[in-house]
Amino acid sequence: MALPLALAAGLLTSPAAAREGAAPAPEGAAAGRSGTALYTPAPNPGALAQARSLEAEGRFTDAAGIRRMAGTPQAVWFHGASPAEVHDAVLAVMRDAAAKGAVPVLALYNVPGRDCSNYSGGGASTTAEYQAWTDAVTRAIGTRRAYVVLEPDSLALLPSDCGQDDAQGTRTTARYDEIRYAVGRLAALPRTKVYLDAGHPGWHSVRAIVPRLVRAGVGGATGFYLNVSNYHTDAANVRYGKLISTCLAYVSGGGQASQCPDQWTPQAEADAWTAAHTPADTSRMKRFVTDSSRNGRGPWTPPAGVYPDPQDWCNPPDRGLGARPTTATGQALHDARLWIKIPGESDGQCLRGTPGPEDPARGMIDPRAGAWFPEQALELVRLAQPPIV
Repeated sequence: MALPLALAAGLLTSPAAAREGAAPAPEGAAAGRSGTALYTPAPNPGALAQARSLEAEGRFTDAAGIRRMAGTPQAVWFHGASPAEVHDAVLAVMRDAAAKGAVPVLALYNVPGRDCSNYSGGGASTTAEYQAWTDAVTRAIGTRRAYVVLEPDSLALLPSDCGQDDAQGTRTTARYDEIRYAVGRLAALPRTKVYLDAGHPGWHSVRAIVPRLVRAGVGGATGFYLNVSNYHTDAANVRYGKLISTCLAYVSGGGQASQCPDQWTPQAEADAWTAAHTPADTSRMKRFVTDSSRNGRGPWTPPAGVYPDPQDWCNPPDRGLGARPTTATGQALHDARLWIKIPGESDGQCLRGTPGPEDPARGMIDPRAGAWFPEQALELVRLAQPPIV
């Protein structure tokens, strides 16, 4: 999971900073047409620098695409910093969003041992430190509206999944405790929707992720989120989300997750099971949001046998922006399509199992995680589906 550039440096760009040249999203996009108006933070400075450079070269269509991408509603990421610092940073975003009549999407990314200490490793040092940090975020949100994307990869990538736990599973147990604590604090806020990590449809089966969600306290949350920083299609995400939501309802009624269909179950069989086990009152079912920031062309299929470790999630070539953010999805249980990952920011320095230093799929050294990646940004704009310019 790649950190947004400003946050990777431990800083948050002021939401009041001048949005020099960041073109607004097309009419109706920010509000999801008939949906909620979503907040657009100040753009990555790299986006503006790239747009200016393209304009100087006379490449005005490409420049307009970069500006429009940067001017589309997307999440604001928070990690690190002291409780006082994160409180002030969140409060600044909440006030700026309120002044603009928009609802922010807050991605909280500070759980101890996040990302299994990989490209975006870090987080709080202890559970107590994490709780104090979460308390500060909670105070800053207060009674204002917010969507909270709680700790990307925290449940799909547990310490036990990457060999970072002891024989007793101490760190994994602590992870569940930390997420439950955050759910308890944030979900108690009157106008905040809280979503937990459920990975993406190319990762865990429904039967595997549902017990993790239950143990992490999804019962007290609004629901879960899918596809953060990944590339799976809207259709695949919605199918996976509906299966998870139905399985959660089934488990809450005393069933076993092992009896639920998963995303690889034949469509007709899964649909029949879902129809038979969807509660009559769907209002209490868990809802979900999806990340459509880079899924316009779907996931990358690496050429067979070329890379020792293809890292299909890491700066894959020839991807495009996905559908614009909206809360008017037209799909039952699907609360919103969001741009959670900041499109144009690198996933990290991808080596794909080779000695490096170049990314063999691109023939260049990729920028570090969270840094602006002009070549990828231009691909995303040019291959956007639907088109952005």
